[in-house]
Amino acid sequence: MADENVSIVIAIIWMSVISLLLFWLPFVGPLIAGVVGGKSAGGVGSAILAVLLPCIVFGALLFFVASSLTGIPLVGAVAGAGGLVLALAHVGPLLLGAIIGGILA
Repeated sequence: MADENVSIVIAIIWMSVISLLLFWLPFVGPLIAGVVGGKSAGGVGSAILAVLLPCIVFGALLFFVASSLTGIPLVGAVAGAGGLVLALAHVGPLLLGAIIGGILA
């Protein structure tokens, strides 16, 4: 079980780094990052967990930080919700790539 947790953390790191490096490729960049991360996760279930866990944490963090940094909470909530939508839009190709990579592993 400990090896599985380590592989999920490594998959999260791979997906994050490759997504940052390939941000300029709108669909292909996250797809490549997902395939590499899914392959390093070792299976489909671990790959899906490696995609969804950082997305949920990042989206919630972005929402709360944007809400707290503005003087008007409603404006911050709208800005945070926009960032949350962008984070969720990034997850589609990343999740597809992770499933493909998990199958290939």
